[in-house]
Amino acid sequence: MPDLLLELFSEEIPARMQVQAAKDLERLIVGALSDRGLMFEGVKAFSGPRRLTFAIAGLPAKQPDVSEELKGPKVDAPAAALEGFLRKAGVARDQLKIEKTPKGDVYLAVIDRQGRATADLLAEIIPEACAKLPWPKSMRFPGSAVRWVRPLHSILCTFDGEVVPFEFAGVASSNMTTGHRFLSDGKPIAVRRYEDYVEKLEKAHVILDAEHRKAFIFENVKQAAFIHGLELIPDEGLLDEVSGLAEYPVVLIGTIEDQFMDVPPEILQTSMRTHQKYFALCDPKTGKMANRFALVANMVAEDGGKEIVAGNERVLRARLSDAKFFWDQDRKRTLESRVDDLKPILFHAKLGTQYERIERIEALAGEIAEKIGADVAKAKQAARLCKADLTTGVVGEFPELQGVMGRYYALHDGLDADVADAIRDHYKPVGPTDLVPTGKVSVVVALADKIDQLATFFFANEKPTGSSDPFALRRCALGFNRLALANDARFSLRHLVSDAVRKALSSEASRPKVEFTETKAPLIDEVAEIDTLRKSLVVADDVEYPERFAAQLIQFLAAWQGERRAFVSYLVGREKGPSTASFKIDRSVENASKSLLDFFADRLKVALRGKGTRHDLIDAVFSLGNEDDLVRLVARVEALQSFLKTDEGVNLLAGYKRAANILKAEEKKDKTTLSGSSDPKALVVAEEKTLYEELAVASQLIRDEVARERFVEAMGVMAKLRAPVDAFFEKVTVNDKDAKLRENRLKLLAHLRDTLHLVADFSKIEG
Repeated sequence: MPDLLLELFSEEIPARMQVQAAKDLERLIVGALSDRGLMFEGVKAFSGPRRLTFAIAGLPAKQPDVSEELKGPKVDAPAAALEGFLRKAGVARDQLKIEKTPKGDVYLAVIDRQGRATADLLAEIIPEACAKLPWPKSMRFPGSAVRWVRPLHSILCTFDGEVVPFEFAGVASSNMTTGHRFLSDGKPIAVRRYEDYVEKLEKAHVILDAEHRKAFIFENVKQAAFIHGLELIPDEGLLDEVSGLAEYPVVLIGTIEDQFMDVPPEILQTSMRTHQKYFALCDPKTGKMANRFALVANMVAEDGGKEIVAGNERVLRARLSDAKFFWDQDRKRTLESRVDDLKPILFHAKLGTQYERIERIEALAGEIAEKIGADVAKAKQAARLCKADLTTGVVGEFPELQGVMGRYYALHDGLDADVADAIRDHYKPVGPTDLVPTGKVSVVVALADKIDQLATFFFANEKPTGSSDPFALRRCALGFNRLALANDARFSLRHLVSDAVRKALSSEASRPKVEFTETKAPLIDEVAEIDTLRKSLVVADDVEYPERFAAQLIQFLAAWQGERRAFVSYLVGREKGPSTASFKIDRSVENASKSLLDFFADRLKVALRGKGTRHDLIDAVFSLGNEDDLVRLVARVEALQSFLKTDEGVNLLAGYKRAANILKAEEKKDKTTLSGSSDPKALVVAEEKTLYEELAVASQLIRDEVARERFVEAMGVMAKLRAPVDAFFEKVTVNDKDAKLRENRLKLLAHLRDTLHLVADFSKIEG
């Protein structure tokens, strides 16, 4: 069967756009072919610095013929309806058939459409697909509405060895392409099919497949490094990028001058990677970065690459001189002296400055450190300094070195190693594959940083929506959970969230919104007199957390004369009688805390789902409201999941569901909620007496085992309830005609429900 070959040849396409462009081109063309009923055997798409290539094998020579039946109006319908149907179907009246239906005879048009030649369809499909390519950035050609990433030079398009004629962006299709910019002879290359296209490009020094170029670069860098007794420092991202910069990559080794080797290796590596796309090498014996680098050229030089290496070394010398200058200048000041420099740096328009943020993080770090047994002083010091490196020259030049440079500056200042490591690690883990810090001080500061970020954005109502998460809060919550679980960090998440949200409220940039109405009451102007009134402060009924914020509000209001007078006027008015002023605070603390807790639960489900944990079990434990220790919660969920895999667990869940359904119906009918214990004297059937006795013992045992965090043992106690529950439902009629018996038995079922809820809310469990 015929094959299609398409190549779009242009000026250099940015490396970051190449792979996705090839995928998009494949998606658009394959989708258009499928819509037209054209099937094929296989498809390949390739991307490179100057060309996007697309090849399909096994396309039919023409579109399949189509025959379809189109029902029309009834035979006795008005003439206008019939004429409209004829126009729509594109047939004459004598071509119509009559079909008998239960509702009467109707006209039927049988429309036969002959398939078009595939080449003609391709001439329509390909220009449309090229125009629809969603480039992140593109340019418009002069005198044309067409947009493309870079100027097009040629379009090669053949089907069954023949040119498919069309035009796009002022370029007509042909069967010609071009080889390597420097290494080929520059003459056009004529091709007919995919096989000779690949063969001729290889001879013209073009490696078509990006994966082949990537593997070629990797192996050649390893070999070149081995010759010098060195190893490649892995950098998958750089390897992907460099493979999109050279059609025929040539690996060369250069030297870093000794004067730069006292600069931290992270700076050297980042500078080389960011600006020059060089690979860093290391000494396998010491593990330290070597004074050599590997570069990838797009040229085979006659001198073996000596001039290319010399030129790149000159450029690198200038880059590293800048980096060394920043490094030397930054060390002239301590991190502590830079903290005040954070005051003018805005964190977020709604959330104040970086300085206000570190004040919150410092306070949170102290509280978390006490909870998990870390050094409080070290944790607070690390939290105070963790953002200070944002004001340094190196981080200004290389933002990706935030935290990393903070550690170097902290060690230079003679700070404790735990503090320095915490400054470096407080952003971690950044992604699912990133390492989780294990040092206690590092864990504390990382937790404090993440909970503050989440709390402040939720308080400002900047929550993730749908697929939109501009502040990476989902990733932040996942990182928080990983930190807590991996380090067995024990604390109440509910209390921590509430505290973090309240700290967000107390920040200068997120002061509560206060509305005042001036009164005719006497004004008290002095701050001292306001402080006197603080102790007897009586605020409006709709103000939340008045004790916590009263002093802060006084201080805030005292800063502005008008607001101060209005507030004091309000106090005087309250003392004299009914309020003559309005005073309101934005009541979003509780809502933000609840939303954030739900968000943590959702992220925990995502994390545990990958380990095979059921999401409904997380809901079942979390919804109790008394379980917000992440470590204990996960242990509880895992024990519950293991229990529900047993026969006892399955049957007990079924018994619970039956009891819950009965209680739900009866409580709805009686408009009440059943609670309390049943009367043992009113139990008449042996099975209900047995269940009562078993529940009395089991409820206390389960409560004790849960308190001791022996969740497996608690499940074992629950397993023993299976038999009496099954026997109860088999022998006992709950809705007895005797009202007292009915009520007593319903209370017994309520006792069963309450007992099982000591472990989890079984109503949340599916199945």
